[in-house]
Amino acid sequence: MAGLRIDTLTLFPGIFQGFVQESILKRAIDRGLLDLRFVDWREHAVNRHGSVDDAPYGGGPGMVLRPGPVFDAVEAIGAAEPREGLRRIMLTPQGAPLTQAFLCGLARAERIVLLCGRYEGFDERIRIGLGFEEVSIGDYVINGGEVAAMVVIEGVLRLLPGALGDPRAAAEDSFMCGGLEHPHYTRPPVFRGMAVPEVLLSGDHGKVAQWRAEQAAARTRDRRSDLLAQLRETRDGGTQ
Repeated sequence: MAGLRIDTLTLFPGIFQGFVQESILKRAIDRGLLDLRFVDWREHAVNRHGSVDDAPYGGGPGMVLRPGPVFDAVEAIGAAEPREGLRRIMLTPQGAPLTQAFLCGLARAERIVLLCGRYEGFDERIRIGLGFEEVSIGDYVINGGEVAAMVVIEGVLRLLPGALGDPRAAAEDSFMCGGLEHPHYTRPPVFRGMAVPEVLLSGDHGKVAQWRAEQAAARTRDRRSDLLAQLRETRDGGTQ
C-alpha cells in the first residue's frame, strides 16, 4: 500500500530541506509511510521575472498573491477539483483552528494538498475559486505558511499506523481523548530534592492507571477548563 501523499505548494521549498531529513519524519519517508512533495508555484509566475504577487487594489501596505500562479500550480498537480480521499488545505490565520480531531481526519485521507501563503495573503478569488479548507495554527501571524505546513505534517505523521515505535504513544497524547495528558517521570527517582510519586514506583498497574487518569483530569481542569466544556457538549449531544 502506498504511503500518504502530501503535496505542499510553497514559494520557498528550501525551507523544508532540513525538516525532512531528521528524526521520525525521515524514518517514515524512508519506510514509505509518507510521500512528501514540495511544489514551487513560482514556476507558474506571470512573467520571466518570477512575479507571483502585486500591489493590492484599493491601496495599502504589502503585496498580495495573485490568483493565476496558484490556480495553475494546483491544476498542474491534479488537485483543482475536490474528490473522495483528497483533502485540500489553505494555511491562513483566518482559518478554523487546527485541532487534534481535525488531524485525525486528515490522517485517514489518501492525499493532502497544503497551500502556503506569504506576504499580505491570498487574493480572495483563490479562496472562492478553489474552495480549499482554511486552517490556522493559532491566533497570531507568522511570515508564511511553511511553518504551519510543518505543524500539519508532523501532527498527521504521528497518527499514521507504524510511524511511532509504540502504537499506544499517539493514543495517549494530549487532546486524543479530549483533555491533557498526565505528567511523566523517568530516572533518577530523586532529582534535586524532587521525588517521583511513589505510586509510579509501586509496580501496581491498576493504581498507576488511576493516578494518571486523576492527574490528567486535574491538569485539564487547571490549565484548559475550556476543554472540559467541549467534552460536556460532546457528551450531551452538542457540537463537536
